[in-house]
Amino acid sequence: MDVFASLSKSDDAIVCVGMHTTGEPTRIVLRGIDHLLTGERLLDKRDSAKRDHDHLRKRIMFEPRGHSEMYGAILVRETELTRAGEAHIGVLFCHNEGYSTSRFLIDTQDAQVFPARSQLEHDPVTQTTTVGLHCPCGLVKVSVPTRLEGERIKYDPSRLVSFLSVPSFVTAVDLLVQVPAEYRWPELGDRTSVALSVAYGGAFYAILPAFELGFGPGLRGAALDKLSFAAAQLKALLIQHHPDLTHHPTEPSLSYLQVDRSPTGSAVGARVALAFAKGHLGRNVPKRYHSIVSLSSSQPEQNAFVGEVVEEVEVEGGEGIASKGIVVKTSGRAFYTETNTFIAEKDDHLSSSGFEVCLPRM
Repeated sequence: MDVFASLSKSDDAIVCVGMHTTGEPTRIVLRGIDHLLTGERLLDKRDSAKRDHDHLRKRIMFEPRGHSEMYGAILVRETELTRAGEAHIGVLFCHNEGYSTSRFLIDTQDAQVFPARSQLEHDPVTQTTTVGLHCPCGLVKVSVPTRLEGERIKYDPSRLVSFLSVPSFVTAVDLLVQVPAEYRWPELGDRTSVALSVAYGGAFYAILPAFELGFGPGLRGAALDKLSFAAAQLKALLIQHHPDLTHHPTEPSLSYLQVDRSPTGSAVGARVALAFAKGHLGRNVPKRYHSIVSLSSSQPEQNAFVGEVVEEVEVEGGEGIASKGIVVKTSGRAFYTETNTFIAEKDDHLSSSGFEVCLPRM
């Protein structure tokens, strides 16, 4: 057997499809991890992945197979919501949420990859197909533009994929946060505090303009490594000293801050919630959100995410400002970039769990 065929059929091979949304790379894991995860609930399976199989995440996310900005989405065929008939499939995001996965689920015809594929129904009126995606934050219903070719449902690339978020809400608006000496970064100068807001859209985000971090006016000309350091320091400060700002009212495992280089679905939900809370955005008014990649592209308007408030809701378990939330409709496009089969040879101890290129710490 040829070496390529032999490696591709390895028992421990991890098979992925790569996509990007607004410049954010995502590896969708089709085979090689799902069957190893234990637990009845999706969040139990996420705990299993973290506890027992984190070397596999590192293998496909880090070098030499990936890089520090890579993200992953592990398809989980059975969850409590798929068993109840509420979702078609589950997904665990290794780093952030996005909806590249949903276009792929329309395109694939492989019943082993997506057992519920035959349950999808094309709506001839809206020319869409709804996919129930069970994410760690809850059930997300994704509307994928489709057309019928015979009896086969096909993705329509001329229109945007959209989904309705879990309730998005705000926990702080223009809060003045003191920055102790151990968390400071050079660009802050003599200032001892920053003003920021915190909102949730599937993950929590601290939202503030670049000049509050000491970079301004805006990000043009800023050094990415310096900006990343400032963001990391601020994130550490908020996690350590202001955990109440990222407290999820019903699910403690969702109480964390996210850092993204792309708008993403969850970040759009958070930013729309904040704009709505401030009175800067009304209901049913679409607003475009960019990444630093899409904004500098030749056709930025074609590559943006679009967020829109469609409903005001009560947040289960929420208190104070976080008791009121909104449902956000988020739209965008996803494009294929690659297919991969990842393996690790028996004696390759260097890359079996992947690695990050950095200087050793004292």
